Amino acid sequence: MRKFNVFSPAPEYDSSDPEGYRAGRDSFGAKIGAEQIGASVYELPPGQSVCPYHYEYPNEEWLMVLEGRPTLRHPEGEDELEPGDTVAFPPGPDGAHKVTNNTDERARIIMFSTEVPPFVAVYPDSDKLLVKPHRYDSHDRLMVRRESSVDYYDGETP
Repeated sequence: MRKFNVFSPAPEYDSSDPEGYRAGRDSFGAKIGAEQIGASVYELPPGQSVCPYHYEYPNEEWLMVLEGRPTLRHPEGEDELEPGDTVAFPPGPDGAHKVTNNTDERARIIMFSTEVPPFVAVYPDSDKLLVKPHRYDSHDRLMVRRESSVDYYDGETP
């Protein structure tokens, strides 16, 4: 049996993350043998967010607060969450979200997600789209602004 203790993660920080998005992450879905559901514990120092405001297709995500009082931005506004609070983000615009630690204490959350490829994330604030054949495969990853869209037949010949 493979196991992971969510109360003793080993979050890793990406030094290339910009200020405001310097959250640590310990992904554990694969560590416990999961194939259809992904999960990560995120550690949010004061003033940091997990990622920009976004929604996804076709995957559903869940957030559970382990520690601290992070602020959740969602389509209806913002709410401060507390340990034990659990929220679901359905696919599409109704599931848009951003998690930020606006307190002076560390916060920890778990994010669960279904793993249905291909994975598409939409970032409404910056009007970008991220497309990946698989959530953790960065080889064919594509991040574009919507304005860069081309016509369906652009470059095609009869």
